Amino acid sequence: MPTYKAPVRDARFIINEVLDIGHLVDLPGFAAATPDLVATVLEESGKFAAEVCAPLNLPGDQAGCQRDPDGSVATPPGFKAAYDQFVASGWGTLSQPEAFGGQGLPHVLGFAFEEFLTSANQSFSMYSQLTTGAVGAMLAKASAELQQTYLPKMISGEWSGTMNLTEPQCGTDLGLIRTRAVPNGDGSHAITGTKIFISAGEHDLTGNIIHLVLARLPDAPEGTRGISLFVVPKFLVGADGALGARNAVSCGAIEHKMGIHGNATCVMNYDGATGFLVGEENKGLAAMFIMMNAARLGVGIQGLAQAEVAYQNGVAYALERRQGRALSGAADPGQPADLLFVHPDVRRMLMDAKAFTEGMRALALWGGLLADLVQVAPTEEERQEADDLLGLLTPVIKGYGTDKGYDTATAMQQVWGGHGFIVENGMEQFVRDARITMIYEGANGVQAMDLVGRKLPANMGRAIQLFFNKVDRQCEAAKGDARLADLAGRVEKANGELKAATMWLMQNAMTRPDNAGAGAHHYMHITGIVALGLMWLRMGRTATAALDAGAGEAAFYEAKLTTARYFGERFTPDAGALRRKLEAGAETMMALPPEAFATA
Repeated sequence: MPTYKAPVRDARFIINEVLDIGHLVDLPGFAAATPDLVATVLEESGKFAAEVCAPLNLPGDQAGCQRDPDGSVATPPGFKAAYDQFVASGWGTLSQPEAFGGQGLPHVLGFAFEEFLTSANQSFSMYSQLTTGAVGAMLAKASAELQQTYLPKMISGEWSGTMNLTEPQCGTDLGLIRTRAVPNGDGSHAITGTKIFISAGEHDLTGNIIHLVLARLPDAPEGTRGISLFVVPKFLVGADGALGARNAVSCGAIEHKMGIHGNATCVMNYDGATGFLVGEENKGLAAMFIMMNAARLGVGIQGLAQAEVAYQNGVAYALERRQGRALSGAADPGQPADLLFVHPDVRRMLMDAKAFTEGMRALALWGGLLADLVQVAPTEEERQEADDLLGLLTPVIKGYGTDKGYDTATAMQQVWGGHGFIVENGMEQFVRDARITMIYEGANGVQAMDLVGRKLPANMGRAIQLFFNKVDRQCEAAKGDARLADLAGRVEKANGELKAATMWLMQNAMTRPDNAGAGAHHYMHITGIVALGLMWLRMGRTATAALDAGAGEAAFYEAKLTTARYFGERFTPDAGALRRKLEAGAETMMALPPEAFATA
């Protein structure tokens, strides 16, 4: 049976020491986020994830969700009781606005809890994460009346939320949407159509499910310019807030999936269901992207979370499994074989996992802090800087984070050898659950193109120049410390590769757009390497300062420095190879006609 323990100490190190949110005490939401409160929230939420949710992960995967002939869906045994405890404890309210019943704490703290919950049980975590995204879109675009009707109970967790984009004929290309919204004459609309791949579309955890649905008005222009967003509740809500009649929305089927079996991924049928416009007509895509961007950050955290839980179980196995002898001679002569830990190739996989997960955690939590600063930074300049950086890094956190998260999960399965292929050991579930993160909320190829095609050229490259400068300054500051000088030099070189790749795209993608498409994946990974390098520099500087000050837990900080050096030696060299791949362009990639790919 796999195990999980929330990495509370590491999250506390990043939030309180590296990001040092204590210096933001004067900003809204941060006054209450004292080091003691942060420690308490992390400790208690970690216990909830590890003790309540993690034990349900493997059995939930095996039981799956069950759809009755009437269209109702039962989640796996234990999920309902765990969700009721989630609601009673107020975990879903952490970073939500106080005006609607939230605690108003910083998003960076909510991101940490999201990682814990997802590592423990990704399928379970998705029910509340979809709600969080729906709340964000409604906070930004819904009328005051809709907000008052739905948000308090969505934020409390009594009701849940979904996002309904995909249809059988369209996934990424939302301009092909056919779902229709016809005015009823009373301010509501009749929504008719079919949506597929709807996570948490129907379940038994909450009293109501609030669907956010993309649809077209009768006179809407074609393409993405003609999409509107609607709130479509499972049960209609009366003026007094009480639940009324069942709406004409139903689950037609549950998808049979490779992973996340404990989450109900539904085909949703809308048969003239009553819906209410969110925001302006034909501006639904902009409203939905508020939810999508939040979801993409959440999916990046899912990649980290699956890597973390797989890593923990890889370490546990390497500490108990004996196979062969150390290359330098028997490490434990009194035993018939040495532990897996003595083998460099096992160490390679474990160190890769450690360097990625700790670096990625820092990047994800920095993303959470940037999301806070976009809203509450004291000056317009600081809010703009946070927005630029968050926009640039969102596709990197999602794309690079899930690519590497999946790689890490499979490497940890490899540590287990043949036993990693056996269901009851749990490693193969981590791999299957991690795989979806590279696909949904915009496949990673889409993330790469978003980075290269939209984020990179936006505002004359303002965001990427800001990022370059941050990395350069951090490298320069670290060079004076002998413990960090080698890492600083390596990250500086990787940043130079990123600058060169950026220049190449500027010079070659305009004349041939396929060059951008051919190199986008590589560019996203170079950016990911540099971004994690920036995080390791910041963590390294924090660790050296703590050691120099004589802080306790010296072994913790020394391990940070060793892992930082490992990242520099083993990750940053890939930036140069990736740049050379990018600069190969699209010529040979696009040269063969489609029929040349046929195998028979």
